[in-house]
Amino acid sequence: MTISLNLGRLFNDASHEALIDELKKRNSEESILEFEKKFNCQNEKNLHIHICRFLINRQISRALAAKWLITLVDNKESQIKSIISN
Repeated sequence: MTISLNLGRLFNDASHEALIDELKKRNSEESILEFEKKFNCQNEKNLHIHICRFLINRQISRALAAKWLITLVDNKESQIKSIISN
């Protein structure tokens, strides 16, 4: 099944469920980061915004949100460190 996530402002409940299902499939840091990169290129709002909204609306567990957000933040921190050290 192909999921089109290029929805911009038209993100509805079915789209949220599809995004949550897609993220739940991602078990490794590499696959989460790969998905984030693709998602952020195709959508108006970045993935971390949607994850935080899912958390606020209790659509996902705190543990699941933490796993995804820690992966995204750790990646951003390592990118910043590599830029600073150069």
